[in-house]
Amino acid sequence: MYRPNQSAIDDPETLRHAMAEIGFAALVTPHAEGIEISHLPVVLREEAGQTVIETHMARANAHWKLAGARSVLIFQGPQAYVSPSFYPSKQEHGKVVPTWSYIVVHAHGAFETFDGAAELGGHLNALTHRHEAGRAEPWSVADAPVPYIAALKRGIIGLRFMASRLEGKWKVNQHRSAEDQRGTYEGLMGSGEQGVDLAQALTSFSVRT
Repeated sequence: MYRPNQSAIDDPETLRHAMAEIGFAALVTPHAEGIEISHLPVVLREEAGQTVIETHMARANAHWKLAGARSVLIFQGPQAYVSPSFYPSKQEHGKVVPTWSYIVVHAHGAFETFDGAAELGGHLNALTHRHEAGRAEPWSVADAPVPYIAALKRGIIGLRFMASRLEGKWKVNQHRSAEDQRGTYEGLMGSGEQGVDLAQALTSFSVRT
């Protein structure tokens, strides 16, 4: 990934936090006939100092048969159009143009598969808890009939992705003045849902030092 110095993010804690917050990634695996791409919900954990990313896909999806091949998980975070009108410097010299700001993380590595009932159950419980925990009446896998869940498990296969390298890119106008950065934040906050998501992410995904 092209990453100018001012937008490159390499701090593992920051990148893991961003991946966990995004919670959804594109798994990309090149192979002899082309490239397989699957879009998947994920959960993260740490194992012996390594970032482990777990997900699952339909057993009918042949992507899982490429287990062991070098792959990339792409986490696309908030993104939005940035208008030159956000910058105070527009009034000073007019030397401004539109841009697109975004947050993205790439996890490089390889995946293995798992399909034991207990392992799949643990993964599905973790994934469900991650997204249901904040609800007033959170749904649990145990709320559904056991035979129903058992039948669904037979139709999926788990993937365990071992990340060997993480890299991030925060393209959020770091090269501009403090005044223009503040103007960008205020402009995004008033520019609709996409802009608000990105503006808020500048705080929640901030780089830890």
